[in-house]
Amino acid sequence: MDKTPLSPHLQVYRPQLTSVLSISHRATGVVLSVAGTAIILYWLIAIALGADTYSEAKEILGSLPAKIVLFGWTGAFYYHLLNGVRHLLWDTGWGLDLPTAYKTGYGVLIFSILLSISTWAYVLQKVVS
Repeated sequence: MDKTPLSPHLQVYRPQLTSVLSISHRATGVVLSVAGTAIILYWLIAIALGADTYSEAKEILGSLPAKIVLFGWTGAFYYHLLNGVRHLLWDTGWGLDLPTAYKTGYGVLIFSILLSISTWAYVLQKVVS
């Protein structure tokens, strides 16, 4: 009996930008839904439990580790949004050729980073002033 796999496996192929972005799109969708829901529920429950609990939640969510998590969530949001638009364009038949797929992939990465930094620069500027 032949011992070779019946179909290609991840160990056979070198990761490519298109496959990494596809997997990342799914992962950010999970992170956005799970982490985002948990954070929003925590915040809403703290509001419902009164001023003392809300004050404690505000302090926790304003801490440096929480801001790092929220920055990551923001990055995941922009990445998932931009990559979702890219997928919608693919559904119309645009950008399916390999050079365009790579250009738009790098564009998604660059713009999600720029938008995340811009968002947090704006938020932190508003907090300081």
